[in-house]
Amino acid sequence: MSLQNTTFSVVIPNYNNGATLARAIESVLGQTYAAHEIIVIDDGSTDDSAAVAARFGERVRYVRQQNAGVSAARNHGARLATGDWLAFLDADDIYLPERLGAHARWIAREPDLDFLFGDQDYREPDDTHLQMAVNACAAGRSLLARHPGAVEIPITAADFEDCVADGFAEIRTLSIPRASFLKLGGFPLNHKIGEDLYFFIRMYAASRKGGLVNRPLAVYYIYPGSALRKDPVAAQRAYVATLEALGEELQQAGGGIRRGCLSKLRHGRLSLAYMYLRKGARVAALAAIAPLLWDSPSLRSLRDVASIVRGIS
Repeated sequence: MSLQNTTFSVVIPNYNNGATLARAIESVLGQTYAAHEIIVIDDGSTDDSAAVAARFGERVRYVRQQNAGVSAARNHGARLATGDWLAFLDADDIYLPERLGAHARWIAREPDLDFLFGDQDYREPDDTHLQMAVNACAAGRSLLARHPGAVEIPITAADFEDCVADGFAEIRTLSIPRASFLKLGGFPLNHKIGEDLYFFIRMYAASRKGGLVNRPLAVYYIYPGSALRKDPVAAQRAYVATLEALGEELQQAGGGIRRGCLSKLRHGRLSLAYMYLRKGARVAALAAIAPLLWDSPSLRSLRDVASIVRGIS
């Protein structure tokens, strides 16, 4: 495939982000490799988002829907897209200039890739750097150690377990063939927290090979009013529920995917139990961790439960 034949549709879900929407759109328009199209799906905004998008004229396709959540907006955009590859950007974040180009060059050489990711910069709203995505997780550190200095790092089926258990997958740096996204059914509509992880685990289960561009390709801004910061316990509870919902479906997945998901779920339950303990909610802490004893019985699970029991005591 030639470089010019790699077409990206960038889908931007938006809900009352008129203050940052122009910045997001401009970051896509400023790419070194031009997007095939930019689709803004407005999820029932009541602010000036429509006027902001209108300033860009025909360079942006603006579509309004009744408020249905970010997953529905992303899925709607994917259905409308005409590019061969999909990329996603939230309306309060930005792409860095090589976001599309770095992936396009790789796809031109290996058009049978199932997905691509890149590194991501986490920042405060004032642009204070917090951390990078890849070296903050076990799977990322393992890939970096095995491919020192490499810009393009292959991700094979042997890596999927680690990527699920403690990975760097971020929606802002995902590139995926549109046909594959639609075949997977898109993002789940009944999970508001962890919906991206839910999709990524299903994506890994259906994939053979992908890749990581070891360069920052996007910026994720951490806002004080986000669901994770406003009520971290509720967010963690919803996150665990999202992982639990994958259980039955993953019975048909490879062993590595199942083990990775169980490991992710174990850590999620343990974190939730400790959150409850810090609030003095002892019964809730025990209820959060107890399912480990029958879902994934092991010495490690027993140690996790024992640690919570000691905390209660």
